Amino acid sequence: MKILILALSGIGDALMFTPALELMRKELPDARIDALVMYRAAKEMLGRNSDLNNVYYFDFLKEGVLRSLKYILSLRHKYDVSLNVYPSNRREYNIINFLVGAQKRVAVKYLRKDKQNFGALNNIRVPENDFIHNVQTNIKLVEKLLDKKFEEEPPLKFPLTPGDEDFAQKFLSDNRLKTTDMLVGFHPGSATLKNQIKRRWEPEKFAGLGKRLINDRNAKILIFGGPDESGLNKKIKELINSENAIVVDSPGLTENAAVIEKCRVFVSNDSGLMHIASALKRKVVAILGPTNPHYIHPWKTEHIVVRLDLDCSPCFIYSQRPLICFRQDILFKCIKELTVDMVYDAVLKLQS
Repeated sequence: MKILILALSGIGDALMFTPALELMRKELPDARIDALVMYRAAKEMLGRNSDLNNVYYFDFLKEGVLRSLKYILSLRHKYDVSLNVYPSNRREYNIINFLVGAQKRVAVKYLRKDKQNFGALNNIRVPENDFIHNVQTNIKLVEKLLDKKFEEEPPLKFPLTPGDEDFAQKFLSDNRLKTTDMLVGFHPGSATLKNQIKRRWEPEKFAGLGKRLINDRNAKILIFGGPDESGLNKKIKELINSENAIVVDSPGLTENAAVIEKCRVFVSNDSGLMHIASALKRKVVAILGPTNPHYIHPWKTEHIVVRLDLDCSPCFIYSQRPLICFRQDILFKCIKELTVDMVYDAVLKLQS
């Protein structure tokens, strides 16, 4: 059997498919299982996953319609099965799944915007469930494909290499850090598409948290993010105004992950790095505003979700609609009224 996994929607979504992928590989040890991604960091991550035969990278956003269509047609009829990881509620993803031409096209039947996004192009479908984790929904996709019920729910898989470990050790040494220090990782960024930047806790609050942890606990704050978040990270370091706040400047995702693995606690918005911290079994404080916590709470690791249980939340859903707040009092109250005290208390509970 030849299977193509379409993990086009981002790093975190690709990572949350790895438990289902592990179960698929155990059931189909001789199958050819490939993945197609459109973010280079996702290729970097999945490329080291032993459950995959090949990982293909194509930047659909950059290459445009004609080149993208030519690339998709080059894959046509080469696979028996194609599968859109959850969540992938965009018409473009469903069209790609259809054009690959596999006899079995696996995807979720979404509760919202399914018809408008051409979900019917897929012929093996699992209904969306707002009360289970994305990992569990991905496992249900594999169960439906293989007509088998799994009792196991594996952890996320992000293997580190000796080279990654060498980078992390050098980073600690260069910054005069020890593994016995209270190393607290911050990820103040997040995705920005569809107005998702509104899911971010304010940088001033990250800075306030960092100051308090440094002053009260002699913590060392490591600030993580991608190249497009460097300005945000530098701003937070400047606001903290302490040599104990360090921006982690690494050449790639896997080196970032190796330094995350050294943190005692990882404080993050809803992001791919939050899921990487979970895969590495770090203690995670997840700052969640409009996102459904059932979907994306840190998987299989010790964690605390900090959120306000407002009557209007969660409101961020898996569709093409941008994130919009309709409150009349405070826009995006769910994230704006999360206090430094709330997150600080969660950090202390986990690090003890």
